[in-house]
Amino acid sequence: MDGAAELTGARYAALGTTDPGQDGLTEIRTGGAEPPPTGVLSVPIHVQDEVFGHLHLAGKQSDAPFTAEDEQLLHVLAAQAGIAIGNARLYETARQRERWIEGAAAVTTALLTGERAADALLTVAEGARALADADAGVILQPTETGGMEIVTASTFEDPGDIVGTTIAPGSPVLVQLLGGEPVFIDDSATDPRMTTHVRHRFGPSMMLPLQAEGRLIGTLALPRRPGDRPYTAVERSLATQFASQAALALVLADARHGRERLAVYEDRDRIARDLHDLVVQRLFATGMLLESAQRRGGPADPAHEALGRAVDELQSTVQEVRTAIFALQQPPAEAPTSLRGKVLREAAAALAFQPSTRFKGPVDTLVPDQVAIRLLAALRRALATASRQPDVSRLEITVDVTTPLPDGRDAVRLRVYDGEGTTVSWRSPL
Repeated sequence: MDGAAELTGARYAALGTTDPGQDGLTEIRTGGAEPPPTGVLSVPIHVQDEVFGHLHLAGKQSDAPFTAEDEQLLHVLAAQAGIAIGNARLYETARQRERWIEGAAAVTTALLTGERAADALLTVAEGARALADADAGVILQPTETGGMEIVTASTFEDPGDIVGTTIAPGSPVLVQLLGGEPVFIDDSATDPRMTTHVRHRFGPSMMLPLQAEGRLIGTLALPRRPGDRPYTAVERSLATQFASQAALALVLADARHGRERLAVYEDRDRIARDLHDLVVQRLFATGMLLESAQRRGGPADPAHEALGRAVDELQSTVQEVRTAIFALQQPPAEAPTSLRGKVLREAAAALAFQPSTRFKGPVDTLVPDQVAIRLLAALRRALATASRQPDVSRLEITVDVTTPLPDGRDAVRLRVYDGEGTTVSWRSPL
């Protein structure tokens, strides 16, 4: 523009665009007097087959009108400007595409190298927010009621008031998202399709389905601040491609985690079988031999008492090994549903060491839920007391349903012994 003003002798030159934000190129430069004088010479700037804007000149310093030569010169300058703007567009598009491709590759690598489910979603949200220059990266997932809920968010500030926000079933934007269609919004605060209470915090936004192999995992939303420029067509296309690749990576990562969990379960099951087939059976056979020797010797045999203690210790060891087998057969990442599993989980969570835990009788089938709740409460109190004792390094927990009450009723008994002489006992009829 400075060159146009100098070559034509104009006091005022300006470049105006028909849509300043369409390519992310928003700068409009002016030179010379302000406000512009009358008698403006204006020619369009063509970028490929569209009018990008206009190059304006006004106010010749000689106060003479612009000549045909001036207009011809301005057309030449406008053509050169169109070429330069076109090249800038191509460069900016290439740069953006490179950034999105590199970012998508980095997110895919992170997802396939050990991310947990919640961390994986946050990784996608953070990566997309940085690439889109958005104010937030948000992941929504379908709810059981047919809506969508924000399950994770990456923001520059605390996202606590965003996570948990829901889109009610039947919302126009939800219909598009559940149908696998992206939604592009110029202003979240004023768009009637937006119904969440946080919409006033944002301006332009993209909502992109995370869909792979016919499965809708959720939605990636990338809102910008109010007043920021809308997303360009190139940015929308690149973000949509990113969402598709991220969805596929999430599916692959979930499948890999599933294979790893299956391998863990199979390994635990093999160990449990080995313990049962090799250890328990040998211990049981050894106990039988000791009992036989004890009976042959009779009460007068000096080793009679020692053999009895050895048999008791073996029986106790068999109970503990069977408890370990049961624990190995439980899914490690899931909350236990049986009483045995809950007792083992409570003991492991409360203490810095592994206690000795024994179960006598079919505790999982005989103890009703209400009694189990009271038993676990009594166990927590006993464990809390034991954990506060600095000298306690051994604990024995016994849950017994084989010993009835004095009146003959079936009962469950809990005994917690800390090895230092302190015993906590609890019982309840069944």
